Amino acid sequence: MKILLYSFLLSAMLLGCKSEEAVKAYVPTVLTANERFNEYQKSIDDSLVLVKYQNKDAEGLKELFSVKFRDSVIGIQADASNPGLLSDKFGFAQYVNTQKTCLLVQVADSSGITPRCYLVALKDGLPKIISLYRPSNGAEDSRFTKGVIKAGNSGYLVNNDFFVANVNARVYLIKRQNPEQRIPGIYMVNSPDKSTLVFVINSSFYEVNYPTGAVLTLPVDKQAPTETGALFNWIQNNYIWKKNAKGISFLMKRPDDDRIVDISEFK
Repeated sequence: MKILLYSFLLSAMLLGCKSEEAVKAYVPTVLTANERFNEYQKSIDDSLVLVKYQNKDAEGLKELFSVKFRDSVIGIQADASNPGLLSDKFGFAQYVNTQKTCLLVQVADSSGITPRCYLVALKDGLPKIISLYRPSNGAEDSRFTKGVIKAGNSGYLVNNDFFVANVNARVYLIKRQNPEQRIPGIYMVNSPDKSTLVFVINSSFYEVNYPTGAVLTLPVDKQAPTETGALFNWIQNNYIWKKNAKGISFLMKRPDDDRIVDISEFK
C-alpha cells in the first residue's frame, strides 16, 4: 500500500513539474523581403524541439503541439503591448526545412476570421518569430481563410496569402487580385514545376506564379462542375499546363486533340 501511495505521489509531482514548465515570450516580427530561414543548427543544445501531446476538452481528445528551446517553452506574444495575449499551444506545427531549424505553426486557440500562423525559426542561434499575417477587408474572408493548407508535396499555403516551401523554409507572398483583400477563392492545384498555384474564384481560375508574381485569370467553362472533387477531375480532362515565353507555367484549356493530363501532375 505504501509503495502504491509513493508511486501516486511521485506521478503527481512529475505532472506538477510539467504543468509549471517555464514559458518564454517572443514578440513576432514582420516578414521582410528575401528573408532566409534555412539556418544550420549550431549544436544539439540550441535546437527547436517539437513536443506533441494529447489535450482533452469538451469535443474530446485533440492533438496539440508546443515548441521548446533549451529549457523553456516558446510562447508567442501577438501584441507587444499586451503580455496577456500569449500563445504556447499549436494545433498545427511542422518543420519546413531539412535542418529542422524552422517550424510553421498555427495557434490552437485562433479566434476571429484569421487563424494566426507564424514561423518559429533559429536566427543567429536564437529563436525568432515571424508573423504570417496580412490585413484584409474582404467581405468573404471568413469563408476562404483556412489557416495552413498543404499544397501538394512542395509546401504549405497560409491563409491564401503566403506559400511556405517545406525543404528550405522559403516564404513567398501570394499576389492578390485586390491588394486590400485576401484571395477570395479555393485553392485547387499546384503546377508540375511547383511554382504556380490555381484558385477558383466564382467562375474563374486565378493563377499565381509565386516566385515571380506573374498572374493569369482564366474563365471557367459554364459546364464545369461546382463540387471541388468533381472540378479537380474535370480540370484533369480539359486543361494542360503550358509554359509561356518566360518559362512560367500556367493552366490552359487544352485543344480537343491534346492528351489527357495524368492526375499525378496535379499533386
